[in-house]
Amino acid sequence: MMANVDAPSILTAAETGALYGYGLIWLLLILIIPLFFIQEASGRIGIVTRRGLGEIIHENYSKRIAVLASVPMSLTDMLTYAAEYMGIAIGMQIIGIPPYISIPAAFLIHLALVYERKYAVVESVLIGVSGLLLVAYVASLFVRGVASFSPFYFSSSPAFLFVVAANAGALVMPCMPFYQASATAEKNVGSLLTSRIETLLGAVVSECLMVVVIMVSVGLDGFNLLSARELSAGLAVAGRYAPILFGVGLVAAGFLALTVISLASAWGVVEALGLPRSRSFQVYLAESIPAVLLSLIIGSNLLTGILSLMSAFVFVVIVPGIMMGVIAADARIMGTSASSSFWKLGYWISIISVVSLGLIFWLASSI
Repeated sequence: MMANVDAPSILTAAETGALYGYGLIWLLLILIIPLFFIQEASGRIGIVTRRGLGEIIHENYSKRIAVLASVPMSLTDMLTYAAEYMGIAIGMQIIGIPPYISIPAAFLIHLALVYERKYAVVESVLIGVSGLLLVAYVASLFVRGVASFSPFYFSSSPAFLFVVAANAGALVMPCMPFYQASATAEKNVGSLLTSRIETLLGAVVSECLMVVVIMVSVGLDGFNLLSARELSAGLAVAGRYAPILFGVGLVAAGFLALTVISLASAWGVVEALGLPRSRSFQVYLAESIPAVLLSLIIGSNLLTGILSLMSAFVFVVIVPGIMMGVIAADARIMGTSASSSFWKLGYWISIISVVSLGLIFWLASSI
């Protein structure tokens, strides 16, 4: 849940609140349902198989399918890395460090983390620091109070449709299903019921936190796209240190998501190809260098780049979404825990709804 409430998702919610007030809260609350069903399938796969999705694909399907699956997985990694680097750069801007310094620095720090494999230590620190971001937002909302805005708004304007598509893309970061399967297997949760309860709580809490971000961002000038200075001003109502907490928390949230991606997706690629996990470092380099270059090119328009990537994620989640639905329903792999009619229906309606919502609104905003 903490990794899903990452830097790009938070910035997308902030821009949503700045543009439309409370008007899209209805959408975020509805999206709890597909978020739960999609992540439930991933967690169930991890519990039953004790393997990541890459290993499952390699062991149970043809080599051609495994190779084809690794391509969208790798593209997913690259785009997600770029979004996180941009989110970290905005957090560093709030502290006063420009993107041309912060983005290469973030890459080098993460490079060292992946090489040394100090995941457990780093994650424990990042989860705590990421909490500062949430504390800053909750404190700001507490001080500001709830305004008398309607939680429902709809428009056919291209700007509105683009924001809806970005929120749909931010719902399920493409790396998260890979991570959920691997992490649930590693944690040895124990039962499907426990996993489902954890997943439901994570879905509810993550979307509620996004709603808080929207509510705090009301009143900012989103039509000119939020800058680091405007984001800081929006939190200043909670005190002089709230913007600093926001900046530090945003950086930590970005690094936490980077850790999740390198733990899940990069390993997923080498596992799908039947390569040893030690080769994941080369995969990480091949995926991260283009992401860093893309982030540096966008540089002065970081929020525009993040929103564009969020709206594009509905495209890259299609192939992983199909693969996961097929695996979850495959009795050869899942045995008696293969998706029943209820869970099949819930999953496929969820994945089709999210993808369709994103695609339709993305295309409509482009016309």
